[in-house]
Amino acid sequence: MGTKAIEAKQQVVAEIADRLGRAKSVVVADYRGLTVAEVTELRNRLREAGVEYKVLKNTLTRRAAEQVGLQGLDDLLSGPNAFAFGYDDPVAPAKILNEFARTHKALELKGGVVEGRVIGQKEVVDLAQLPSREGLLAMLLSVLQAPIRNFAYAVKQIAEQREGAEAPAAAE
Repeated sequence: MGTKAIEAKQQVVAEIADRLGRAKSVVVADYRGLTVAEVTELRNRLREAGVEYKVLKNTLTRRAAEQVGLQGLDDLLSGPNAFAFGYDDPVAPAKILNEFARTHKALELKGGVVEGRVIGQKEVVDLAQLPSREGLLAMLLSVLQAPIRNFAYAVKQIAEQREGAEAPAAAE
């Protein structure tokens, strides 16, 4: 093998290592059996959610995992694999791929990586059941607003009671 080919492979390994290092979550899936149209539809859904979808060589991915100190990824690296990298929302790759796999039986979730820890297929499905980042923020906002809402309601009730008590006295 020529020096240029080795350099090209080293570059690809470095890019994969960078993706693995930056991603909050990665989902590994076997995509065999999906049509080109189905893969295109999946890629579009993932792209809309800010998730990067790549088909990567297992040998190069193994080397990249070693570089970033990721243990246990080897168990997922057999056969053709697609990788969904979630950089912002750790739930998005699992949620989208799990939803797609329900209607497209050819897509098989194998496992993934969350915050530097390798997880199995069951954990990917569990992760997919969690609310998205936006959903969690909405829940948090609702929880934070509840005491303020209750306080404002109580102040309003007190003000209305005082107005009600003062109105008859002023009429006399």
